[in-house]
Amino acid sequence: MKGRAPKTGYTREEFGPAWADIDHNGCDTRNDILARDLTGETFKGGTNNCVVDMGVLADKYTGTTINFVRGQDTSSEVQIDHIVALGDGWQKGAQQLSLDQRKQLANDPMNLMATDGATNRAQGDKDAATWLPPNKAFRCEYVARQTAIKAKYSLWVTKVEHDALVDVLVGCT
Repeated sequence: MKGRAPKTGYTREEFGPAWADIDHNGCDTRNDILARDLTGETFKGGTNNCVVDMGVLADKYTGTTINFVRGQDTSSEVQIDHIVALGDGWQKGAQQLSLDQRKQLANDPMNLMATDGATNRAQGDKDAATWLPPNKAFRCEYVARQTAIKAKYSLWVTKVEHDALVDVLVGCT
């Protein structure tokens, strides 16, 4: 277990272009995750079923239902969250990964989830020691995914983060 490294040198660009088409299916990662996580989704015409226009999100972070409608004033109501925030990842080993590995981390479907925009902003770059989803019923899955992602990319956890993860996992079935 190590401490948190400095955030020196961190920018979103260190993880490649935002929402790259990492799986080469012709759709960017944001729309892939929206299509995966929304139900009843419809697609913008002429986009080869890539650009999600509308759908319903059963938000795991809040336990609420959000109607997603693409638009200048509405798209931000549903955002794509990095379960292991990129800034947190940077401070816990991602700075030593190659650009390709960081791009994989930023676009890994296991590390991404559609969620309420305000809740995503509240999480920011925090780890499990300083932020957990308000929906307590989702916390077991959340910390299990965080742990799996950090293991997959050889990222470490701090002592206080480890203790927070254990506190949640002890209550899981």
